[in-house]
Parts: sequence; structure tokens; C-alpha cells
Amino acid sequence: MDQIQQRILEEVADLHGVPEGAYNIRTDGETASRSTTANIDIISKEDGSGIDIRIRPQTRNESVHIPVVLSRSGLKEVVYNDFYIGEDCDIVIVAGCGIHNCGDQDSEHDGIHRFYVGKNARVRYVEKHYGEGDGRGKRILNPGTEVYMEEGSSMEMEMVQIRGVDSTERNTKAELSAGARLVIRERLLTHGSQQAVSFYDVKLNGEGASADVVSRSVAKEDSYQRFDSRITGNAPCSGHTECDAIIMGNARILAIPQLEANDLDAALIHEAAIGKIAGEQIIKLMTLGLSEAEAEEQIINGFLK
Repeated sequence: MDQIQQRILEEVADLHGVPEGAYNIRTDGETASRSTTANIDIISKEDGSGIDIRIRPQTRNESVHIPVVLSRSGLKEVVYNDFYIGEDCDIVIVAGCGIHNCGDQDSEHDGIHRFYVGKNARVRYVEKHYGEGDGRGKRILNPGTEVYMEEGSSMEMEMVQIRGVDSTERNTKAELSAGARLVIRERLLTHGSQQAVSFYDVKLNGEGASADVVSRSVAKEDSYQRFDSRITGNAPCSGHTECDAIIMGNARILAIPQLEANDLDAALIHEAAIGKIAGEQIIKLMTLGLSEAEAEEQIINGFLK
């Protein structure tokens, strides 16, 4: 990989070299490097459209990195990655995509990830998106995620997009069996004329299943955001969805939290709040020596942590 690709890899996967454990690094539509372990196998799909990641039951304290880097203007691809996570696992999966586009053509990566989480397995999933480059071509990322959780399993998902992505449509669907637990934390910042749409559809199908879906976002300048979250309780369960957003400049934000209870003992809650930065917060920081722009940046960084 060249220096640009290496820098983007650091942004989306916090990698400063070859990661430990299993990994598959994809650059400009091809596999750049791959490594497996005794417990984690990575297999290319026969049609070349993506990879299968198979994790043996009771695999613990291991990680999988599957970052994608695009640095060629005009490249568009759709990749399907399927994760088969055995029972009683405890693992970390790090994904993400970064696009460097200095050309006139749009660059686009659509990554479709499907997770099949076994009984009592624990998964932490981190997905980061990043864009850069001074070309007129757009940087487009459309991730799709499907999660199927068996009894007693748990999954924590960290979905992050901070700057540089011109257009994104994030579609996440999940189905939870009895006792399964899903936590989603989205952090998003848009600026310029960027657009970002997030759709979450979670079905709580088993007794004791629970979901907590929270988005924190900042929309600046002329950007647009839409947060559409739906939790359906089909059994005695608990669910919570929340959107907390800061709006600045001429930006627009649409929040649509939805709940559907199909069981008497489904306990579901939704919250949404959109507002500007309080003037007294900026003034307080300016008294400490910061400029107005620096104060705003400090508040935004703290809000999105």
C-alpha cells in the first residue's frame, strides 16, 4: 500500500501496521493482504463478491479486522461479507471504509455485512467511515448490516462517520431471540452539502430480548441528516431508541423514532432532541481564551465522544 492508503487505514481501523489476529485488508477492489488463525477462518466467496468469516465456538479474546480503502477515482463496488460466530464466543470485529478521491468521478463502496451470532456469544463491532480528497468526484458509502442473534447472545455496535463522506445511506436490521441484547451507538457529523440517512429496524422476537439504539449527531452548514429508527416488540422485552442532535448554520435534520408493541409486556421507549449549541456554553469557553470557532469545535468534539 502507498502512503495515502496507509493513512486512510489508520483513520478507519486505527491500524499503524499489520494487525494481530485475523484480518482481510481490501484496497481498490482487491484483497491486499489476509491472515487467519486457528479459530478464525476467512474465505473468499466463489463469485468474488466478498468473504465469509467463520469463528469457531468458544473463541475468546481474538479480533478480526476487515477494513476497505478506495484511492482510485471512479471506482464503485458492492461487497458482501458474512460472519458466522459460534456459541460462547467473545470477540472484537473492526470494519470500516475510507475513500480518498481527488478526481472528477464519484467513488462508492457499498458494504453488506450479515452477522449470525450463536448462543451466548459476545461481539463488539466497530465500523468507521471516512472521506478525503479535493476532487469534484463524490465519496459515497452505503453500508448495509443484518444481525441475527440467538438466545443469550449480545452485540455492541459502534457506528462512526466523522467528516469527508458526501453521501451515505446506512441500513441496519436486527432480529433478536430470547435473552439476546443489542446496543447500537451511532456518531455522525456532516458539513457542506453532505447527506446522511440512517435506518434501524430492530425486532425483539424472544422473551427477555433488549435493544438500545442511540444516535448522536452534528449537522453543519447546508448538510442534511435523517435518523429513522424502529423497534418492534414481539414478546416480553425492553427497547429504547434515542436521537440527540446539534444543528448549525442552514442544516436540516429529520428524526423519526418509531415503536411497535405486539405483546402486552413489551416495554418500549423513544426520545428525540434537536437543538443548537447554547450561547452560554460558547461564552464560557471563550472566557478561557478560546475563539468562537475553537469553542464550537470543543463542544462538538465532546458531544460526539
